[in-house]
Amino acid sequence: MEVPHSPEEWRSILGTLIERNGRGDQYVYWQVTRGAERSRNHAPLPNIPRTVFAFCAPFPVPPASLFERGVACITAEDNRWARCDIKSTALLPNILLRQLAIDAGASEAILLRDGQVTEASASAVHVVLDGQIRTPPSSPRILPSLTRGVVEELAARSGIPWRSAPVSEAELRTAEEVWLSAATREVQPVTQIDGRPVGKGTPGPLWRRMRAAFDEYKRELAGRPW
Repeated sequence: MEVPHSPEEWRSILGTLIERNGRGDQYVYWQVTRGAERSRNHAPLPNIPRTVFAFCAPFPVPPASLFERGVACITAEDNRWARCDIKSTALLPNILLRQLAIDAGASEAILLRDGQVTEASASAVHVVLDGQIRTPPSSPRILPSLTRGVVEELAARSGIPWRSAPVSEAELRTAEEVWLSAATREVQPVTQIDGRPVGKGTPGPLWRRMRAAFDEYKRELAGRPW
């Protein structure tokens, strides 16, 4: 699919959107799909105008209690389709899994497939084992995540050992720390899984280092022109 706008045009479109919504700290979501035609031809026709949709909203500020107590998660079987690496608007499986977490009074559902951690319903998952951050490797089972990439970059910058490698269910349940990362979550500590504490049941020391590095990284970005 060809990109429908140049970088300069994107800046103008999104800048206007932010301006009209009061500026300040906001998150911007936009999606580009191949477009629609009048008939129901499902082939990817090349000459249809692309559909662009965007909105922005105030950036969610987590309560102070989150940084003191962390969040609770449940585990669930990853029953989504086989191409989770494709960014699609068909999010019903993720929504149903997230609803399982909400119904259980949890923040997220960490997904398991064939005894391995894939991701969460709307977040990447990182575990700390023997003082090292480990994140399940990219594959068709996982949606690529920019925030996950930031975590890996900041780990390298901060001297925190990390690697991309499979994480078993047993390793998840015995991890020293577990984190979630996503654009609007940033990096959050998981302190309970399926009603049992993670590590000591409080946000761990590596998460606190990562959180400080993440905040510093945001300050750096705020000073750059976009």
